[in-house]
Order: sequence, then C-alpha cells, then structure tokens
Amino acid sequence: MLKKVIYCNQFNARVLNPVTSALVLILIALMLQSCDNQNKKDASDFFLKANRAYQENNHAEALRLYDEAISKNSEFADAYLNKGICLLKLNRTNDAVDNLTKAIEVDASLIQANLVRSEANIQLRNFELAKQDLKSIAKAYKDSSRYFLIKGNLMQAQDDEAGALADYDQALTLDPNNVEALVNRGAVYYHMNSYLQAKRDFLKASQLNPSQPEALNNLGLISIRDKNWKQATAYFDLILNKNPSDPLALNNKAYALLQNNDLVGAKRLLDRAIEIMPENGYALRNLGIYFQRTKQPQAALAEFSKAIDLAQNVDMLYGLTGLTYWELKNKVKACELWNQGKILSDSISIAELRNKCQ
Repeated sequence: MLKKVIYCNQFNARVLNPVTSALVLILIALMLQSCDNQNKKDASDFFLKANRAYQENNHAEALRLYDEAISKNSEFADAYLNKGICLLKLNRTNDAVDNLTKAIEVDASLIQANLVRSEANIQLRNFELAKQDLKSIAKAYKDSSRYFLIKGNLMQAQDDEAGALADYDQALTLDPNNVEALVNRGAVYYHMNSYLQAKRDFLKASQLNPSQPEALNNLGLISIRDKNWKQATAYFDLILNKNPSDPLALNNKAYALLQNNDLVGAKRLLDRAIEIMPENGYALRNLGIYFQRTKQPQAALAEFSKAIDLAQNVDMLYGLTGLTYWELKNKVKACELWNQGKILSDSISIAELRNKCQ
C-alpha cells in the first residue's frame, strides 16, 4: 500500500515500495577463502549463508546469520548493507538506517547503501536526508532506472507530482520494463484523475508480472470507478488467490460487493480485513456503510467514529457520518460533521451542507 500510501476516492490504492519489493543484495562475499584471517573467512561463510536464507524469504534466519558475519568481522561493510536490507523486509526501518549508515562509514565507496538508505528515509519521512543521499550518488547512478524510481518516490512523498512523473519517466526510459516505476507512475496519474494513462501503466505492469498485487489492486479500483463490479472483483480475486490475507484487496473487494448489494459477502470480507489491519479507516468506513444498508444506524456510527478517530482523511467519511446523524434526527451534529467534511473536500458533506444546513 511507500511510505506514502495514496488513498484515492473510496478505496485503498497503493504504490509499490521498491525497498521491500525489489532489493538487490550484495551476493558475492569480498573475503577470499584463502585469507589468513580465520575470522574473516568465517564471516564470509556466514554472509553467503545469510544471502541464501534471504533469497528463500527466511528473513529472521538471514538476520541472525548477518549478525554472525558481523560478529566475526566488525568491518564487513557488505554484511551491514545486506542486514539493513533484511531489516527493511522486517519493517524495522530505523534499525535498517543504522546498519546502512554503518556500511557507509566502513566503506564510503559502497554507494548502494546510500541508495537503500535514501529509500528507508523516505519511509521515515526524513526527506532531506533522503535527498542528500540521492544527491551524493547522482553521478554514479545517472544511468540507473532504480535510482530515478527512488527519486520519483521522494518527489511523490513530498506531493510534487510533476517532479515524480519526470523521474518515473526517466526510470522507464532507462528500463521500459521497470514494474515498480509503472505502478508508481500510474498511481500519480490516478491521483491526478488521469485514469486512462493510469490504466495503461497498471496494465503493462500486470502484463510484465501477472501476480503484481499493486497493479491488480489499482486496476480493480479503476473498474470500481467505472462501476464494473464484476471486473473489479476479478482483479481483487487474483490478489486474494495468491494472498488470502491481503487486507487492502479484502477491503476493496468488499466495497465492490457492497455496491453490488452482496451484503453478506461484503461483511465477511470486511471483518477479515479489519482483523488483519484494525487501523484501516477505509475498511471501518465500509463496515459503517454495511450497517447503514442493513438499517443499523447506531452500529454504523460506531464504525464511522472509529474511522474518524484514526484521522486518515478517508473520503466521504464525514458526509456518511453526517447522513447517519441526520437519519437519527440529530440535525445539529449532522451539520457540524458536514462543516468539518467541507474543509476536507468531502463531496457528500459539501452537497448536504448546502441542501440541509442553510
């Protein structure tokens, strides 16, 4: 769902985070087997075993083995780099930055560590630090598609859509098959309401990688926007067939089912989505919609209130909550919520405030 997840319209739309999806480990240990220092030889052995564990998605074991390598050789820059990458996979971003910084301190020429650290700092919203890393390696990475992908992510995280598009364009010029750049450029187009361009990028990404969840998810959102509920559900099912616990796909499919009046199916998916990701404002809002549709206004208010408390700027949330209060004859509270929603450009709030609260 980067660091920055873009929430578009009624749904959970997402960009792809290359740090956790397409990292390249340093795969070749630099310590030779013939090295006189036994500790360095052992460190090299642990390092190679850790890389194998990482490639097998056994990240906890990989982390343990990188620690073993570092314990044998405290100046093993590649081990700090790969440990940092592994920590990012485990969502331990601050710890990852510490290890990447150590890698740079040990070997300033290991500029891949700067590249990875820049993306980690984007996740932490340390934008100036990310910018400094990217600037320091710009010349060395002038022909790197991944460099421009990460630079685009930085622009996007700072709401510079024009800058992000320019960087994603460059990433794709250097590598037309850069799936991450296609997905993230498509997400920018989606946010700009350029749906045809967004769909082209998502379709190409899904053709290159048919199981790519972000591309499929966002194609599903475009189908929802087109009110093609069957096609939307098919896209979300492609994600869920591979990962039945994907909370965004569960929520987005539930929304499509709600619009298609499959209330029982929607409720089942929403319960699962919220169990996996309790602080998903869109899922809580959609559960509120379910309770509205089943004539349970108090239950709807309870879910809407939970979503409001998360302060995630969920589209239509204040408008829907106000409608529920209006249904319960609490006109003062309804108008109060619509006034708040107007500030957030909530379309329902704007319309209801004009029609009912003059």
